[in-house]
Amino acid sequence: MFAIVEVGGKQYRVEEGREVVVDRLDAAGGATVQLRALLVSDGGDLRLAAEGAKAEVTARVVEHFRGPKITISRFKPKRGWRKKAGFRSALTRLEVQKIT
Repeated sequence: MFAIVEVGGKQYRVEEGREVVVDRLDAAGGATVQLRALLVSDGGDLRLAAEGAKAEVTARVVEHFRGPKITISRFKPKRGWRKKAGFRSALTRLEVQKIT
């Protein structure tokens, strides 16, 4: 059984018992959150949430962490202008507990 859920404007394919990494959620570590299901499949049958199928996906917040550092560098040739910046995205790891 799997579901397609929307979290933070992005869509993810999730299964029960698996973990998924999403953009940072405003929830405490260990809290349970309800995810918006767009599509649910149990074997061969696909059901869209837009067609009135009520689907709930419950997940537990495992941890909040930051992703790997991405270095951005810019320069303009023949002018001696250089700029360097870094970025680390804030992420949340979710464990999918139940799809109903």
